[in-house]
Amino acid sequence: LTPEHRGVIPLYGSLICGEWGLVYFVWRGLKRARRTGLLELVGGRWKTWRDVAIDLAIAAPFWVVWEATARFVHFLLGPSQAKTVSTLLPQGWLEAALWVALSLSAGFAEEVVFRGYLQKQFQALTGSVTVAVLGQAAVFGVAHLYQGWKAVVVIAVLGVLYGMLAAWRKSLRPCMVAHAWSDIYEGYLKFLLAGGM
Repeated sequence: LTPEHRGVIPLYGSLICGEWGLVYFVWRGLKRARRTGLLELVGGRWKTWRDVAIDLAIAAPFWVVWEATARFVHFLLGPSQAKTVSTLLPQGWLEAALWVALSLSAGFAEEVVFRGYLQKQFQALTGSVTVAVLGQAAVFGVAHLYQGWKAVVVIAVLGVLYGMLAAWRKSLRPCMVAHAWSDIYEGYLKFLLAGGM
């Protein structure tokens, strides 16, 4: 293991706790305001298998568009000089399992915080869906500043896509599925493809 990689398991654990801490913060705020619940913010729960199938049918092609957009924006910006996050990717089965848990947590929590809470707050403040989508995307990008400014741009553009999907669907569920799958793919599947089996 490289020196940068040695602390990855505690890092994954702290990030998982941080993601759920953000959800708790939003939940407490919603409860205090007594306007809407977390479930309503998400867009409700799946009631039938048809609901699940529809959200998966939306999330799958959305992820393809998301991936193509990410590659295109990376291409336009050129190579990044920022320190790579590849040292944080899983290199063993325990790390891969924790990465999947982190990806599922991020898929849920970040959608609740950015496309759920922040996007709705920006819309309430401005009366504009467009400003709300762009505002939450900017905050989403800046939240990833540790990856370098080029990554911030890419992630903000992807945040716009997520925001547009949430606004159109009036649900975070397809965004959550696509977001979690994207994170799993970027870490766990690359671990498998690199011969981690």
